[in-house]
Amino acid sequence: MIFEQVATGGCQSYLVGCGDTCSAVLIDPEISQVDRYLAIAARDGLRIHYVIDTHTHADHFSATRTLAQRLKVPVVMHRDSPAPFADLRLQDADLLRVGNLRLQALHTPGHTADSMCLLLDDRIFTGDTLLIGGTGRTDLPSGDPSALYDSLFSGILKLDPSLLVFPAHDYKARGSSTIAEELANNPRLQRTERTAFIEMMEHLDLNAPTHLTEALRTNMSGGKSVAQLLAEAATKTPFVSLSELRARIVAGSTDLIVLDVRERDAFDAGHVPGAMNLPRGQLELRVNDALPDPTRRIVTLCQFGKISTLAAATLRELGFLRTSALDGGMAAWTEAGYPLEKAG
Repeated sequence: MIFEQVATGGCQSYLVGCGDTCSAVLIDPEISQVDRYLAIAARDGLRIHYVIDTHTHADHFSATRTLAQRLKVPVVMHRDSPAPFADLRLQDADLLRVGNLRLQALHTPGHTADSMCLLLDDRIFTGDTLLIGGTGRTDLPSGDPSALYDSLFSGILKLDPSLLVFPAHDYKARGSSTIAEELANNPRLQRTERTAFIEMMEHLDLNAPTHLTEALRTNMSGGKSVAQLLAEAATKTPFVSLSELRARIVAGSTDLIVLDVRERDAFDAGHVPGAMNLPRGQLELRVNDALPDPTRRIVTLCQFGKISTLAAATLRELGFLRTSALDGGMAAWTEAGYPLEKAG
């Protein structure tokens, strides 16, 4: 077996391959690590045949759909997953063949209704059902403490105590555990009576994940996060440095349009000398009147350089092919002490 664990903050992903056949599966991939997963697979001579989410994640952005489209492989989830893009839906005890390896799906609802664990030889990938020193929370959409109790005490905790436990999250960089170690040391598993366990889970008083709404939206629908939209826009857009724009402004250059896409009040409070204002929200509606010559060179800017990147990508899609975005924003321009104009 070829095995690689990839940590992204507290999130854990797993690339598991069959050395005999060079077949592999990727479990719980995170969107920021797409290139890393592909590089590891290439390094080890593996071809990824499946990308799997053990459940609908609420605290990070899954890369399953992105990788599935790129690699032309199926997204694998449990049968109860709400994600419309899941291609292969597993039921309890289904086997997934990856070369000579066999991964068995175990339906373990509780953290979410679609949670499943994956049993493979000497190890189990527990998603958020069983963590090292903890369990998945049950206060998020489709969570159920009673179901989690059954999944744990009538399910995976009855498996071979020597099984290695690899969860989808590990915030203390411990890497792995075993069923035996969790039974002995996991404080949540010491509440072995159903009522006591449920009461504990209902009173954990945990903070909501930082990106809860956005993560659930993207992971359930296959939509894109704001970060993805920005990253994609940045790949389609060249940039101009602060110092280069300043030099052109100081030299009185007339060969480019500086387009400030902030709202009017922010523009009036201070802008790059000579800039024109076209708020991002009005861009598509006013672009033909405001920018009649599509051959002009344009540099977009905003407060922090994000909205202007989206605006530049949009303008290029509209045919303004000489559009760039300022690498930075008015905040960086002001901090550098570069010249400002104010309205009135």
